[in-house]
Amino acid sequence: MRIDCLETPALLVDRDALDRNMERMRLILEKSGVALRPHYKSHKSTAIAHLQIQAGAKGICCAKVSEAEDLAMAGVEDILVANQVVEKSRIARLAWLAKGCRIAVCVDQAQNIRDLEQAAAFADSRIRCLVEYEVGMGRCGVETPEAFADLARQVMDCPHLEFEGIQAYAGHLSHEPDGEIRRQESEKIEIRLRQLLDYLKQEGILVKEVSGASTATAALRGPDTVYTEVQAGSYLLMDSAYGQMGLEFEHSLTMLATVVSARPDLVVTDAGAKCMGADHGEILCPQLPGAAVNLSEEHSAFSFSNHGLQPGDKVRLIPGHCCTTMNLNDVFYFVREERVLDCLPVTSRGKSQ
Repeated sequence: MRIDCLETPALLVDRDALDRNMERMRLILEKSGVALRPHYKSHKSTAIAHLQIQAGAKGICCAKVSEAEDLAMAGVEDILVANQVVEKSRIARLAWLAKGCRIAVCVDQAQNIRDLEQAAAFADSRIRCLVEYEVGMGRCGVETPEAFADLARQVMDCPHLEFEGIQAYAGHLSHEPDGEIRRQESEKIEIRLRQLLDYLKQEGILVKEVSGASTATAALRGPDTVYTEVQAGSYLLMDSAYGQMGLEFEHSLTMLATVVSARPDLVVTDAGAKCMGADHGEILCPQLPGAAVNLSEEHSAFSFSNHGLQPGDKVRLIPGHCCTTMNLNDVFYFVREERVLDCLPVTSRGKSQ
């Protein structure tokens, strides 16, 4: 089927660009010897998760237990919930999943560790734990080596839990536009993590994994990095926010829209905030470079003189945020040039529990 025959709005993923992005990330991390654990929240598609594993990813990380359930049921066997799971009902679901695959989760509180142990004991399963270290995000995590070591020992004392290492996600650098600031701040984090590792070694605590970083900082990992795995997600699809940062990846994700109204200085399409995320960046129309956009629920209106477009014409738009865009759509179309290759569900759309 030709792309221009699709009813719009229609979410497109260029399969060749997607494959090139996977290969670029593989080459970037190959230089540092760091493994890739892609973040599922960016695409929420078990089909894409399997493509990433086939391309060399060690496993998948996700944000929610409901996402982990979808991944496990689709046959993904190494899953990190890169978040704290504290509600006992969700902990029970996590412990049950851990009977059938390798499940890890982040912790930063003693009570959470006790609850995880109780649920894993009841389910007769084993849950891996990464203690989260606060590296500037201002969100979760302990702040001192002493507090980290205390929680690590508590995990190690639990017969149904296994201490894996450190969660050190520097999400505050993910959209820092100044490359030099990203580099300097990343180096500071590496120094802090080395200090933590030295302290843990003195305390006799073995660290298997240091997990974190992101799409924007993956290339900053050198051969001497302390990180063992990178939790990158947006590299695969890209969006307008990441597109401004001079990264090596290309836009594989676009929204096909139809022009529904046009004036000499205005183009209005049928794709609005209900199908495209704009929480990190503005919606862009490559056919109308530099156009100011007014985004509403059902429309995106671009101010652009002498555009030459007419109602019924199709245009491709670049979402402001790929992760929220995927979560707003039921399906996406794999495409190559002007042909549709496949229509696939956004498996975990709306799953935020």
